[in-house]
Amino acid sequence: MFQGSMVALVTPMHPDGSIDFDALQQLVDFHISNQTDAIVAVGTTGESATLNHEEHCAIVEAVVKQAAGRVPVIAGSGSNSTSEAIELTQCAKKAGANACLLVTPYYNKPTQEGLYRHYRAVAEAVDIPQLLYNVPGRTACDLLPETVKRLAVIDNIVGIKEALADLDRVKELLTFANENFVVFSGDDGTAMELMLLGGKGAISVVANVAPKAMHEMCQFAISRDRVNAEAVNQRLIGLHTQLFLEANPIPVKYAVHTMGLIGESIRLPLTFLSEQYHAAVKQAMQQAQVI
Repeated sequence: MFQGSMVALVTPMHPDGSIDFDALQQLVDFHISNQTDAIVAVGTTGESATLNHEEHCAIVEAVVKQAAGRVPVIAGSGSNSTSEAIELTQCAKKAGANACLLVTPYYNKPTQEGLYRHYRAVAEAVDIPQLLYNVPGRTACDLLPETVKRLAVIDNIVGIKEALADLDRVKELLTFANENFVVFSGDDGTAMELMLLGGKGAISVVANVAPKAMHEMCQFAISRDRVNAEAVNQRLIGLHTQLFLEANPIPVKYAVHTMGLIGESIRLPLTFLSEQYHAAVKQAMQQAQVI
């Protein structure tokens, strides 16, 4: 259903912190013209943690409207509350999203059985394709492969974004991947290797800054063309590291602002990129040939 470079889209904001919908529309067009294969709205990189429900739904609706069917739109709709995750997923379906991305419930540390029941409840409540999202570094919660395998047989759970930078974990997930359940990278630094192993794409922070190169690298890696994938990825290595000098999305919003695509606003408790890191991010952008 989805494959390739899927941008984890930043959320543009005005200086007062309100959503800049004009810049959001321009970002969608920018990505479509630069060959991004799908747009992920209001994920971690989109500052979903600081958006209220009304803003969350409005952003998904705006992205879907602007994309106008030209690329798929995947809406972040996860929560550590199962009922809230259902509400956000219902909102995304109503807005016309093609799928939803649901992060593991953070902070409250559910058991593996709790994780299974959480995801099953959302899948049964809302008839829309759903992607699991495992990012233990942020959530203090690890969705283990045996639980993923149980969930993979549910019809509308169609894949996982695995952000644990562990290729052994990826290999285990790929043992039960098939045409109905696919594995995506959630870690830019290991995304190429994941796809060369059989993954179908990357939900990428770097794609905000270098969308065309990420698209090209993903296409080569998915087709198991290591030589060409490595040639493109070599330009992106600086971004893979420097866009995480401070917590995502702090550096990437600075980079996209430097490209003139958004203002420099970010919501507390996050702050704009510390000046000491500006030169390093710009150097990585130059290496990637985007400035």
